[in-house]
Amino acid sequence: MSDIHPHATLPRYDKETLLGQQGVVLWFCGLSGSGKSTIAAGVERVLHQQGRFTIRLDGDNLRTGLNANLGFSDDDRLENIRRTSEMAKVLAQNGVIVLCSLITPRGIHRDLARGILGDDFALVYVKASFAACEARDVKGLYAKAAQGQVANFTGRDSSFEEPHNADLTLDTERLSVEDAVSEVLDFVSGRLVSA
Repeated sequence: MSDIHPHATLPRYDKETLLGQQGVVLWFCGLSGSGKSTIAAGVERVLHQQGRFTIRLDGDNLRTGLNANLGFSDDDRLENIRRTSEMAKVLAQNGVIVLCSLITPRGIHRDLARGILGDDFALVYVKASFAACEARDVKGLYAKAAQGQVANFTGRDSSFEEPHNADLTLDTERLSVEDAVSEVLDFVSGRLVSA
């Protein structure tokens, strides 16, 4: 809209200096049940203990509020990612460490997020096979999908494209939650200290 003009705000550097950290978005993608939210929660807990300010944006929680009007069609999934990315962008530009946990099933979705977030974006692929996630079935969704009660279920009715340009890959069939959390913390450690 041409009649909307941004108001001057404090520079990002000032916010990051106040918080003693740099804003960054760690975007955890993977199948339902792969461990995205569990690992993000573990990372958040450790960073909080270190005195870091974090916000977690989880696909399930966002779909009960901000994105409650969206389904799981291709267009709705794209809009879900766009809205989440724009929210994460505002937070990161204000020095917040943002942990996003969303399936983000296709390359076009991940490219959209990366395009919106730019250098603040780091893609963490939480890798687990459909069979492993189905065996875990932490939310009971795989059983419902098998009975035809869940439409457009990722990995079954709707495809999941494995990312080949992830900044970090965590194989949760091989790694414990603790080890996965440690790998994320090692990966992001250099980005947390304010310039």
